[in-house]
Amino acid sequence: MALSRISSSSCGSSLLKPVSAFLSLRRRSISSDTLTVETSIPFTAHNCDAPSRSVETTPAELMSFFRDMAMMRRMEIAADSLYKAKLIRGFCHLYDGQEAVAVGMDAAITKKDCIITAYRDHCTFLSRGGTLLEVFAELMGRRDGCSRGKGGSMHFYRKEGGFYGGHGIVGAQVPLGCGLAFAQKYSKDENVTFSMYGDGAANQGQLFEALNIAALWDLPAILVCENNHYGMGTAEWRAAKSPSYYKRGDYVPGLKVDGMDALAVKQACKFAKEHALKNGPLILEMDTYRYHGHSMSDPGSTYRTRDEISGVRQERDPIERVRKLLLTHEIAAEKELKDIEKEIRKEVDETIAKAKECQMPEPSELFTNVYVKGFGIEACGADRKEVRATLP
Repeated sequence: MALSRISSSSCGSSLLKPVSAFLSLRRRSISSDTLTVETSIPFTAHNCDAPSRSVETTPAELMSFFRDMAMMRRMEIAADSLYKAKLIRGFCHLYDGQEAVAVGMDAAITKKDCIITAYRDHCTFLSRGGTLLEVFAELMGRRDGCSRGKGGSMHFYRKEGGFYGGHGIVGAQVPLGCGLAFAQKYSKDENVTFSMYGDGAANQGQLFEALNIAALWDLPAILVCENNHYGMGTAEWRAAKSPSYYKRGDYVPGLKVDGMDALAVKQACKFAKEHALKNGPLILEMDTYRYHGHSMSDPGSTYRTRDEISGVRQERDPIERVRKLLLTHEIAAEKELKDIEKEIRKEVDETIAKAKECQMPEPSELFTNVYVKGFGIEACGADRKEVRATLP
């Protein structure tokens, strides 16, 4: 990336703890300067004009990107250890390597915009205002978790942050996301919905059905393919005749984005929101990479080489890219960044200890949240004959 300082303006707040505590007094004085950064590679557009490669940011935003992605990375590595220790059960899909998509998207939109995703959802939840304790408590099935310990890894949710959850059925969240976009258009609230899915879900018929309706009705729907190049242990070229997912909408415009570049993601999502509010749906393909396997049951090294994984880490890692910008332009010193990472490790460890002390849900919780209040009837149990007698 090329970087040049051009003017002054203010920056939005960070996702987690404010970074000012880690900056020296000298560097704090420039934290509101506006910087112009050129994305690592150009955007590739389909049936639309590509946005500019020049992205406006600030030192404070870059510091928040570094801290937030480092927090996400540490959180996922810790989740790996907890799973291996059998403190996390069931399915668990980790996001390390893909953090730039979560932080870049959140930097471009508001909490009134909606995000819905698949089961690789921990970092998206964190970016939408969730806490570490809610993450680890949910992963370990405790009632202080974001879904009261009942959802587990695949079903995080935070409505107040505009996050409508992780979903376990491959591709099924996309029609739900288009439904959210329909509600936004019906309410005329000038917000959009980002429906996330992976390259493994890109061939789902329901995705194209939802996209067709979204295009017919000009819904503010943005379909985001997080292309990490391997779906369930299968390389994209083995599953898709056309792996150019940003073109797959045909009549719907698309944009291919370097999903390992947080600022490119920010620019693309800002562009997509403006486009969707004026013209209807758009497809974003985030070219990214996951370091772990598909899930914890997948070692992730049987269908790709370790050299490939280490090569991506060395050349495209999203955290290291931001670290390089911070160091090159003297926004932070190496020691400051290492101190931030040490503080993050401490915070994650302390939060895990707290989560372990949280209580499990009561057994009666199994029978709650089955129906929306006021709907549905009790159709089992000792009195089921009497219930049936009252049905029309």
